[in-house]
Amino acid sequence: MLAAALVLGLCATASADDVLFENVRIFDGKGAVLSAPSNVLVKGNIIAAISTSPIQAEGAERIAGDGRTLMPGLIDAHWHAMLAASSPAEAMGDLSFASILAGEEATDTLMRGFTTVRDVGGPAFGLKRAIDRGIIPGPRIYTSGAMITVTSGHGDFRQFTDLPRRTGGPLTPMETVGGAMVVDSPDEVRMRVREQFMQGAVLIKLTAGGGVSSPFSPLDVTTFTEPELRAAVEIAENWGTYVAAHAFTSDAIRKAIAAGVKCIEHGFLMDEATARLIAEKDVWLSLQPLPELMRTGLRWGSVERAKADEVWPGIGRTYELAKKYKIKTAWGTDVLFSRALAKQQGAILASLVRWYTPAEALVMATGTNAELLALSGQRNPYPGKLGVVEEGALADLLLVEGNPLENIDLVADPAKSFKIIMKDGIIYKNALTE
Repeated sequence: MLAAALVLGLCATASADDVLFENVRIFDGKGAVLSAPSNVLVKGNIIAAISTSPIQAEGAERIAGDGRTLMPGLIDAHWHAMLAASSPAEAMGDLSFASILAGEEATDTLMRGFTTVRDVGGPAFGLKRAIDRGIIPGPRIYTSGAMITVTSGHGDFRQFTDLPRRTGGPLTPMETVGGAMVVDSPDEVRMRVREQFMQGAVLIKLTAGGGVSSPFSPLDVTTFTEPELRAAVEIAENWGTYVAAHAFTSDAIRKAIAAGVKCIEHGFLMDEATARLIAEKDVWLSLQPLPELMRTGLRWGSVERAKADEVWPGIGRTYELAKKYKIKTAWGTDVLFSRALAKQQGAILASLVRWYTPAEALVMATGTNAELLALSGQRNPYPGKLGVVEEGALADLLLVEGNPLENIDLVADPAKSFKIIMKDGIIYKNALTE
């Protein structure tokens, strides 16, 4: 809860690195209303004090909120930091060039107000290190490393010339760069999953069923066997974290849940009984309100376009099922290979108002998504509380011109709407001084 008027003239020792937001209305990442006019003191990278009364903080940088909204930084729970802005050939070919593109996109992501992303497939370890060391600006990254797939599974972008695959044989370029790793037995699963953890993965992403963008992976096929799924879950649990599974169909979802997977990505072709099962088993459902341009951008007559045409009608129905059964629902974008779509990250969030109120959508993209991130347990690379504005939480904050609880389209225009962007107590954008 916000410290209210019970605190009179709160005093604090401040340094030149501290920041005091004065006269702001707070969206805390949990509720459906803004606070009374308040003051928020950030000390280092932590929200140290919140009060409706003045906070005496000599030496702190003072920011006049003038009644603007202070809210948590946004969180995208299904992002591909290395794949969002590059083409498939760039992403799976020249890793040095792809990394430069991804670094530029990471800065753009932060400037859109997304202070944290959950990266569910791609060689993002180096990018994450560069951001964490302050080499380039970008969001916090919770990365799974390479997608774990099977031969002809979703994420297997090899060509026929790469076949036949020999166990223990040379890796293909897709595997060498760390985009996806092909496994075809429980033992191979264990090896590749352990390799991701060795490199710094905080969760594991595997593809339990077919997908749209993979040309050799039909939607109806359940790709992993249950022993293979259990092998991934076993290793992840040994590392104190969890497995997220790409799955569209009921069969793929049910097999993943039976194996102990904690989060289902997509689920757009599931039936109602499977939705009930997800709720009963307290499994997370990571959904994406995929924009129509993502479907129509696929070549007419292609296998990928045909699969997208099958999946898209299920998006709205799945959101309705998630609401009906009160499933723990995360929000993400799943942008791939399109800088233009990456720029629409905030607009994709705003599109949730087809099913949710603005407050419900923003809670999902802040406090709720942060709860999903916390499933990484001891592998959490950023210990502390994210997604909320409360005392003791990490200082990832946005100062917004206007009230996003009344007009969620503000998040779709970050250049104009976000006057301050702070991550980890550091101000990366201050449009109030321009």
